Amino acid sequence: MNLAVHYLPQFVSESELAGSVVVVVDLLRASTTICQALASGAQGVVPCLEVDETWTRAKQFSREEILLGGERGGKRIEGFDLGNSPADYTADQVFGRTVLFTTTNGTKALAHARLASRVLIGAAVNRAALAAAIATSSKIDILCAGTNGQVTREDVLAAGAICDQLVSQGSPDSWQTNEWAESALGEWQELLTLAQSEGRTASEQLALELCVTPGGMNLLAIGYDADLVLCAQLDTLEVVPELDPVSGKLWLP
Repeated sequence: MNLAVHYLPQFVSESELAGSVVVVVDLLRASTTICQALASGAQGVVPCLEVDETWTRAKQFSREEILLGGERGGKRIEGFDLGNSPADYTADQVFGRTVLFTTTNGTKALAHARLASRVLIGAAVNRAALAAAIATSSKIDILCAGTNGQVTREDVLAAGAICDQLVSQGSPDSWQTNEWAESALGEWQELLTLAQSEGRTASEQLALELCVTPGGMNLLAIGYDADLVLCAQLDTLEVVPELDPVSGKLWLP
């Protein structure tokens, strides 16, 4: 079985992802927020590349059916109902509704995986559920979204955590990994070693690490400190969001 990590969408062509199970990771915060929205009972999340596209798609629904969610520069878009904080996506807000969702990095990574056989969302919160769902896949590509075209350590750590979960479920010899999967796995294992030496849980250590990653520092600068803790929680949600290629909606099959 082949397991590859790609640190940015531009580091792998769309054709190389064709036929693969692609896991899109945008830990801070799109992946985590999508998982939370579906766990809170949203009917689906429709990723949109641009703000204008979101408004155009909204015309296909009655206003009561939908919520507009997303960010630019980390902040809620003017006129939108919700931002990109997982804390916004509670059951009383989203249950039974469809979320039209646009973010700076995550939705672009999803579009890059359009030729894959399956496209799933990966985060810390759904790591165990995700790994269980794809463990028997013959080809898995973990696609990190990055931030504004730059590699971000938060996505690399999340990719490493997912790789670690996959490899630990079976014989390590059953996986053929690329260089970047090995690197991400190494970074995650270093985090686990540090957590153990400092008497912290892996989630606590990840939250600390996020404070000094590019995406984490951006969120701290605009007052979203609490989101770093929310996005660092491991294995708290039993959801595996999957993109329906016909409707273009992320949902729970």
